[in-house]
Amino acid sequence: MRRHLDPALGSFALSMLSLISVVDDDASVRTAADNLLSSHGYRVQTFASAEEFLQSSCLNDSSCVIADVQMPAMSGLDLLTHMRAQGYNVPFIFVTAFPEENVRTQALKAGAISFMAKPFAGSVLINCIEIALSERRGDAGK
Repeated sequence: MRRHLDPALGSFALSMLSLISVVDDDASVRTAADNLLSSHGYRVQTFASAEEFLQSSCLNDSSCVIADVQMPAMSGLDLLTHMRAQGYNVPFIFVTAFPEENVRTQALKAGAISFMAKPFAGSVLINCIEIALSERRGDAGK
């Protein structure tokens, strides 16, 4: 069943239909992202590792993934590569405390839509998510 949105409701109504998955091994980052995104009307699910996310029921329902680049066991870049190989085309936004240019280049070539250095302004993250979701909705009809 396809949902039709009332344009008068604006982006807040669109955000309520979107599940944002946050994958970061730092609990404080997960909490801050959850608070920020929830306050903007997004449904949020957080995960402490890429493996935890891959084993979750949110894998098929995520509208966007925000992932740390450097995590134990499976990195964010490995997560993106794995998901693309499995046929998942969900938008990825990377956040990192170690913004190395070669990693940024790899991430963008692998299909990430954004690569942000921590700390970053919440408004920048929200803007990236809105762009990712609007582009994804545009692709859905193709």
